Amino acid sequence: MPKTISVSGNHAAAWACRTAEPAVIAAYPITPQTTVVEKIADFVEAGELSSQYVRVESEHSAMAACIGASALGLRTFTATSSHGLLLMAEMLHWASRARLPVVMPVINRAVGPPWNIWTDHTDSMSQRDAGWIQFYASNNQEVYDTVLMLFRLSEDAKVLLPSMVMLDAFILSHTFTPTKVYEHKEIADFLPDYVAGHWKIDPKDPMATGNIAGPEHYYELSYAIHEGFEAARKLIPRVEREFEKHFGRSHGGFIDTYRCEDAEVILWAQGTMGEEAQLAVENLRKQGIAAGSARLRVFRPFPVEQVQKLAAKAKAFVVVDRSISYGQTGSQVAEIRGALYRGSKHIPVQGVVAGLGGRDVTHTDLEKIIQIGFDVADKGEPGPEIFYGLKR
Repeated sequence: MPKTISVSGNHAAAWACRTAEPAVIAAYPITPQTTVVEKIADFVEAGELSSQYVRVESEHSAMAACIGASALGLRTFTATSSHGLLLMAEMLHWASRARLPVVMPVINRAVGPPWNIWTDHTDSMSQRDAGWIQFYASNNQEVYDTVLMLFRLSEDAKVLLPSMVMLDAFILSHTFTPTKVYEHKEIADFLPDYVAGHWKIDPKDPMATGNIAGPEHYYELSYAIHEGFEAARKLIPRVEREFEKHFGRSHGGFIDTYRCEDAEVILWAQGTMGEEAQLAVENLRKQGIAAGSARLRVFRPFPVEQVQKLAAKAKAFVVVDRSISYGQTGSQVAEIRGALYRGSKHIPVQGVVAGLGGRDVTHTDLEKIIQIGFDVADKGEPGPEIFYGLKR
């Protein structure tokens, strides 16, 4: 039976690690991730988690250690944030191109300079093309559940890709809420022990890995990673269904929708802002305004079909990004526009950048942003990108 404990988002990630029982954990602290790996260290020290806990001198080394362990066929785990993720960048590509199913929570924090420890999504969005599966969580229970689902997803023989779950700095990472947690034996039917069915390094059967690959092979190896993502696209709904069957909880699959069935305008957001949007929608509904919200939970693989289905009845989308691709637009809105371009229904999609560097975005702000979406629907086309709350 699960027990319900009051934990922060960071401790929820640590408890999920304890439940999954990875063989190797490599860790380096960085604000606001530090309490994830501190809690895991406590579990190991107390004998509650029989993992090999590797203390390293940097995040680059943490991922390198995970790569080595995963290449030996072992379940591996780490966590990081912001500049730590950026320091890992070389190793992130190595992990994905070597098809190693490392699981890593990333506590979203703004990138400096100037130094800023509050949340935005610039860090993880900058690595969206590194070959990692990406999920964005909106509450502490979802953090815990998603870590378990990602082990199941990443370790599947048809996928074999590393994965991240993102959680907003301080809004989730240091906020305590009741969360259901389990012992390892209680989830064995859903997440059995990892047995590497692909290649692995074995001293008894020597092999070379990571050697040079010429043009005659590199292209095909890259396409194989794309096929892994397509396999993940098919597997995610099944993993979600099986998780709900075992534990009685669902987090919405690729996209967590709220009152979208008859919505004329749908607001898109990620992480905690996506959950805050539900309150904004509810307030507008009480005023007779047909608004809905869609929290983009899975960013890689990107849910093209699901985006197209939501556009079938809506008159406009308004997309709130907590990051910006400089010289272009918000990262999320560009993907949504691309998905609609490939479909049969084209509706205006207004981009809004908000909340950078931890700037607060309340449900009242989101109500105003949704109203912008109705203006766009009336005009039939979006305006220039809006930088909401910019003080100049």
